[in-house]
Amino acid sequence: MSEFEKIVEQGMLYDFYGELLTAHQKEIYEDLVYNDMSLNEIAAQYGISKQGVHDLIKRCTKTMQTYEDKLHMIARFNAIKGVTNEMISLMNDRNVAPDDDIRTLANRITEELI
Repeated sequence: MSEFEKIVEQGMLYDFYGELLTAHQKEIYEDLVYNDMSLNEIAAQYGISKQGVHDLIKRCTKTMQTYEDKLHMIARFNAIKGVTNEMISLMNDRNVAPDDDIRTLANRITEELI
């Protein structure tokens, strides 16, 4: 898995399960994933060791991955998004009118997922 894919995966985990972390965990996780801070920068900001930051991130990721393994919310999200995109693609291929009810519903579903 590339570094980019890893960041995307961490972002998805956080989007779905981040609210289940403590405030302190959320702050540090956000600094790493969203604020693109290094482990050293985070450690200095919070007055903890680089290893402490690494361990906390690893624990948070494992916790959120455990939730995903049990609840499958990200997998369901991706499945629904895939089916909706397929519906839109089929309608585009068949030149279904833009105001068609099915196209409108598919677009609403896609907007809700994003």
